[in-house]
Amino acid sequence: MSQMRGPASAGSPGPVRRRGAPPAVRFWAQALGTALAGIVTMIVVAALGLWAAGAADLPGGAFPSVVAATVLVAAGGSVGLYGDVGGLAQADAALDVVPLSVTLAGALVTAAVFLLPLRHRAVAGTRELLGRIVRTAVCWLVLLLLLTLAARHGFRISVGNDLADQLGADLGATPTVGFHADVPATLGFGLLWVLALLVLTFVVSRRAPLSPQLLHFQSSVRPPAFAMLLTLLGYVVIGLVIAVVELFTKGRPAETFAVIFLGLPNLAWMALGIGTGGAWVGHVDKGIKLPLPHILDQVLRTHGKQTLDLGSLAERDGRAWLLVAVAAVVLLVAAFTAAVRSPARLPAWRHAVEMAVALGLTLLVVGLLTRISAHYGLSLLGIGDLGGDLGGEVTVDPQLLRLVGVGLAWGLVTGFLGSLAARRVRHPGEVGEP
Repeated sequence: MSQMRGPASAGSPGPVRRRGAPPAVRFWAQALGTALAGIVTMIVVAALGLWAAGAADLPGGAFPSVVAATVLVAAGGSVGLYGDVGGLAQADAALDVVPLSVTLAGALVTAAVFLLPLRHRAVAGTRELLGRIVRTAVCWLVLLLLLTLAARHGFRISVGNDLADQLGADLGATPTVGFHADVPATLGFGLLWVLALLVLTFVVSRRAPLSPQLLHFQSSVRPPAFAMLLTLLGYVVIGLVIAVVELFTKGRPAETFAVIFLGLPNLAWMALGIGTGGAWVGHVDKGIKLPLPHILDQVLRTHGKQTLDLGSLAERDGRAWLLVAVAAVVLLVAAFTAAVRSPARLPAWRHAVEMAVALGLTLLVVGLLTRISAHYGLSLLGIGDLGGDLGGEVTVDPQLLRLVGVGLAWGLVTGFLGSLAARRVRHPGEVGEP
């Protein structure tokens, strides 16, 4: 009898399987999607904030260029200002400020999309993780390079005197001011920005897989790092609630929306630093309008450079002391969260030290990100001068040593108290009684 073979016999061909995209193509698509999600989010947030601030009415169709420049600055890039008034005058301009609302939105979306393909994994190889980071960084730099092509524009300005305007036009010395992206600096600092973001994503998120060699760091680094993220986001949420309340009680919707979409973290994180005892030093010329809270505006517009701290704010409004209470509550919650996420039986002094280091570094970064330096000066045919009526200056500089010092002190106290409060809460690795 002949031996019959079924279709699943060893000699028959197996079922045909559909093949998806090659792994390399899929990985590059994921990297491009991550970079696009972050950049598009930053463009949308920047456009909303600048539209609320009135930038849509700028002459010469400058709005897209201003949006591109804002995104570049928010992503660590560099945009330079220039003045051109011919040989009959002088001009000087500079601007150094980070729109942290745009930065924060882009960072959160980029990190979330980056982690999507890795969310169901606990461990990943070092080579794979480095490859994902490198591919995302390359796509990010390509998008930044495209934005630099759009981030340039020039404006004609008036000196406020009809005779000088007419003479300047006749002599070919019409004053103009503009901006353009510094391509090498933008790509260099933009690369550092996205690499730092992706590294912090692995440091903070428990959903991010680590290589086996780094697993022993997650129990000591991730809890305090997550606590600092919780602190910063908590202050932004508090600031958003205050902004919404002010919107319905005091009006000024355009100004409020401009602050929300451009500089809300700038003000919220300064409140964290001031509430813990830190300080900034600055001055704003009278001719320059900034969307600052009234109490900050009062301090900065007085003669000479002034110190922004609890003392100077409380002199004008006693409610400034509430910043201390808010800082205490938020930091105690953050320290408790860090202690609960840490392994069981970790000594309280270890929690205190970890919290101190984390808060000190956080306030150092907050100080560096919230500094403001801007000035513009023009002198045409002897009318005006580089620092007079046709110019203005804004400076807000952090006292970094003071910020780090108060961060260490608050971190030690809140870390110790948070550890004591978390002792009755189950920690990772604990096994309940049968």
